[in-house]
This record gives sequence, structure tokens and C-alpha cells, in this order.
Amino acid sequence: MNVYKVKKLKDPIDICVNVPGSKSITNRALLLAAMGSGETHLKGVQFSEDSYNFMKALKELGFKTDIDMEAKSVKITGMNGTIPAKEASIYVGSAGTAARFLTAFTAMGDGTYTLNSSEQMKKRPMRELLEVLEELGASFTWLGEKYNFPMKVTGIRKKIADDNFFVADRTVSLNIDRSSQFLSAILMTAPSIFNFLVINLTGSRDARSYVKITEQMMKQFGHKGVRKLSVDSYKVDGGCYNIKEYQIEPDVSAACYFYAMAAVTGGTAIVRYIRKDSLQGDMKFINVLEMMGCTTKWTKSGELKLYAPENKKLNGVDIDMGDFSDQALTLAAIAPFASSPVTIRGVSHIRGQESDRIAVIVNELGRMGIKCDELKDGVIIYPGTPLPTIVQTYNDHRVAMAFTVTGMAAEGIEIENPICCNKTFAEFFDVIESLYKSY
Repeated sequence: MNVYKVKKLKDPIDICVNVPGSKSITNRALLLAAMGSGETHLKGVQFSEDSYNFMKALKELGFKTDIDMEAKSVKITGMNGTIPAKEASIYVGSAGTAARFLTAFTAMGDGTYTLNSSEQMKKRPMRELLEVLEELGASFTWLGEKYNFPMKVTGIRKKIADDNFFVADRTVSLNIDRSSQFLSAILMTAPSIFNFLVINLTGSRDARSYVKITEQMMKQFGHKGVRKLSVDSYKVDGGCYNIKEYQIEPDVSAACYFYAMAAVTGGTAIVRYIRKDSLQGDMKFINVLEMMGCTTKWTKSGELKLYAPENKKLNGVDIDMGDFSDQALTLAAIAPFASSPVTIRGVSHIRGQESDRIAVIVNELGRMGIKCDELKDGVIIYPGTPLPTIVQTYNDHRVAMAFTVTGMAAEGIEIENPICCNKTFAEFFDVIESLYKSY
């Protein structure tokens, strides 16, 4: 199927769906389990292209893994922070988490590893992380463009063994303006080799919801945690991870598409097993929908239910989405149906993700006849009636899923290359079809 034809819903719909486990939490859990002591059983794992590449890379690095896709279960036997294979070639695909986390992990190791990625990932930011890893003692041979994939990394532990290289307690500076994953990667992997490491942040980005997830999970996996020396200074001590079982919560990023569908079609939505105490930054998108006129409640069974505005009209908003930027496309997808302009700010970094997502918003809404003003760090979207079009997805899963939401409320929207959703949510269009059947 090269094009998916979205069918407009004529009447409000009551949505109740399951979504995969969180990609962000899955890939952090895979890394922490591999760095742990003994076997860790991960439950609720997201089986997507991104996580599959991560698991395959761990196998190539020599880790014993037991995968049960039907049960959403993975068992990984960790080696106390070391990597079993001393030479390996791994492929990280298009996943920023896999690319940044596995690069840092191999850089802390005692072997020599060749790392490659998709063409898409070769265009995404890596330099800031790689420069800090070099400063800490890892060495790189660039097999293509400097400070990008493909590359060969010789780990710090190997340099200790071969060159009498001395690892001291260190302080480094790191800029995370282009990705907070740089910080998460170093925080999770540094305990395997440093007694302590201080990371002082430069730059201006203060959107760190995903870093908070990293800090929380490090504690859940048995590390004593990260200390904040100041707003922009982190100290992480040495230590290991040790946990026997870990339950991965549902992906709030995926859940938001269904809450947005309810908001824009006048219905209701429940995404099962969303947690009230979730630290996933995209929970903030629910607040945006409330600002636009929706209401929410936690049911007696502990599920989050969203109700569209009673008058079926969404309010315009002006919102900084720097801390939950994965939902910028989702907000853009429903913005034409608002009663006044919708302004998205603080997301300049999404130009360097799977696609230039700001340009994509302007281009694709523009082809629907929706007026947009492109900003340096965002976009202003004006109300209007979307015209029929085939949405170009730029091989970006979030483009495909977000504009499917538009098509639920507008006639004639088609999604080109829907299979790109395999990156994080392979069953997305199966779930959409199930909604039509129950409608």
C-alpha cells in the first residue's frame, strides 16, 4: 500500500485504544538492562523499527537476549557495564535514541566498534556528543563525513588497557540545544567507568523532560541517581544497574494522536494504561487540548478520558512546545479547525529531526490551502478548511500519523508512504481501521 486514504468521520466517535510501549522508555530500558548485572526482564516493550535495530545491535555486541514479540517481552543479560564482544559492526537505523545511546555505550567500552546508520540519521546532529566523548578519551575514525555516521569508535576502556590511559574524575561542557539525548546518553553510560563525571551545560535549551525520564529510570534500575549541582550542572557517580523486572509504560507520544482525533471530531478518547504519574513530556499536550476547550477526567478504573468541547469548536493557542516538541506536528494537524490562529514556538530543533518538521508543516498545510507563517523557531497556522491532498510524509512517521488526524475531520486527505509508521507504531493504521469498524 503506497497511499492510505483517510476517511472523514461524519459524527463524533468514542475512542478506546491500546498503543505500543513508549519508544523513549523502551530504548532507555534496553540500554540500562544491557549495562546491568545479570538478567533483566522487560515487559511492555515497543516492537518498532527503532527498537528492533536497538535489540539487533545489542545482539551484535554479544549480549544474550530472549525476545518474545507476541508477549511484548525481552530478557537481556547484562555484564556489569562491559560489552561482551570486543569487535562488532552495528546499525542504528534512524533512531536518535539508538544512535546517541549506543555510540556513548561503545565509547565507554573496551573494544573497537563500527557504527552505521540510515541516510536519514546521517543528517541528524551528533557532533556535540562525539566531541565530548573524544574529550573523555574515546577515539573515532570517520568513515564518511566527520563527526557523523558511519564511524569506528575505540572505547575508553580499551585505551586504558592498550595505552596506559588514565581515567580521572572529569568535568566536561556539553551543548544540548540540538538534542537533549546527548545528555541522557552520557548520564546513563558514564557510571560504568567514571567515579564521577560533572556535565556543565552550555547553550540556551532548558527543555529537559526526556532527561527527567532518564534520571528517573536510572534510579528505577538501581543507580543512586543524578545530582543537580545547579540548574545547568549535573553530577553522575559511578555504579551499576541491577533490576530483575521492569514494566514499560505506554507511549504518550502515540496516545496523543487519538486524543487529538477526539478533540477535532467532537468525540471522546481513552488510551488505556496511561499513567497519572507519567514523566513523559508529551503529557503536556493534554494540557494544550484543555486550553483549546477540551475537558479531561481520570476514570474510576484509572484511565484518562478526554472530551471534545461541547460546542465542537477549538480555541486558538500560542504555546511554547520546546519541552514536548514531538507533538508540534499533532497540534499543527488540528490547528486549521481552531477558531483563531495557533502559534507553535520554541521548536527550532525539530528542523533537524527525521525531517525539517517546521518546513513540513508549512508545505503540507499549504498544499491543503491553509495559510501558515513560518517562524525561525516555529509556525503560525490560520483557520481554514483543508482541501483534498496527498500528504507527502518525507519518510517521517510523525508526519504520517499527525496528518491522519487532519483527515479524520476533512475530506480527501491521503497519506503517502504510510509504512513509514513502522519506525515507532507499525500497527497505527490497523488501529485506525478498527476505529472505522466500530464507528
